[in-house]
Amino acid sequence: MSSLLNCLLNKKINSPIWFMRQAGRYLPEYRTIRKKNKNFIKFCLNIKDSIAVSLQPINRFDVDAVIVFSDILLILYASGQKVEFKEKQGPILHKYNLHKFYNLTDKQFINNLKNVYKIIKNLKNNIPKEKNLIGFAGSPWTLLVYMLNQMSPKNNTNFLKKIKKKQIIKIIKRLEHLIYIHCKNQIQAGADIIQLFDSWAGLIKKKDLEKFCIKPNKNIVNKIKKNFPNNPVICFPKGINKNINYFIKKVKPHGISIDQNINLKKLDLTHNVTFQGGLDPKLLLGSNKKMLKEAKKYLDFFKNKPYIFNLGHGILPQTNPDNVKKLVDYVRNYNL
Repeated sequence: MSSLLNCLLNKKINSPIWFMRQAGRYLPEYRTIRKKNKNFIKFCLNIKDSIAVSLQPINRFDVDAVIVFSDILLILYASGQKVEFKEKQGPILHKYNLHKFYNLTDKQFINNLKNVYKIIKNLKNNIPKEKNLIGFAGSPWTLLVYMLNQMSPKNNTNFLKKIKKKQIIKIIKRLEHLIYIHCKNQIQAGADIIQLFDSWAGLIKKKDLEKFCIKPNKNIVNKIKKNFPNNPVICFPKGINKNINYFIKKVKPHGISIDQNINLKKLDLTHNVTFQGGLDPKLLLGSNKKMLKEAKKYLDFFKNKPYIFNLGHGILPQTNPDNVKKLVDYVRNYNL
């Protein structure tokens, strides 16, 4: 069993390392392939090219995990909502069709994402056995935000005023089901680990946290635990800040990813969970001295605790790959 799986399932004390968005625009080899793929959704479903970019970070940095090159919005695409990615704007979604959304069969949904599962199967057969393969999905609240707002919400929830709370809960329940189906098929194709990204959890008011964030994530985590006990789940409720301990206590994921705004001193380390991440991605843009000093802060804090080194969010496009290499080398040599 690899160090990453050991860290999550058996609580082995070490610091494996991988990065969110480790395959991305900061890599020149990625940009070369991206130029040939103008449509981002089609790029994610392009078997040959998605396999190639999934492998780029492991080939360059020898990180501990291969992450399937994909996107959280593929679930909305597969359920009938048109998704486009525009330069300097990010994702733009067309109007959703609730009739189509509720009446799509599981078979149709899976068929729309069949290339993702083929990519995972191929990757699993071609990566070193000591490396892990990570699949992922957006959490219900975050997908609902994109579905209804039709773009990144820019830190406001005005779009929720257009729809009744009962309808929101109904959509979230439907998304729960589709997300689980997607996770299930990724695991069956060969994914060792699943990460659930609740990227906009920070928008939720405290009174709504239970029904919009805690309960939906818990339901998915429990279903994966029940049906796939050897495939750990990492949750990333970004922006949840002081509610992180409550999230861990209620959801009970195998791993919890923390963003750079989490106060380490207020983390409850008694939970049976592997912590991951925390380093501000912006630190990879500046001086190596400051970057490594902050990296040491996280490694020191989680020393003798199960911890996966990662960032507080994805690698930024303007990051110099040499800085990523220096960070990987530093973490690898930390305990020597």
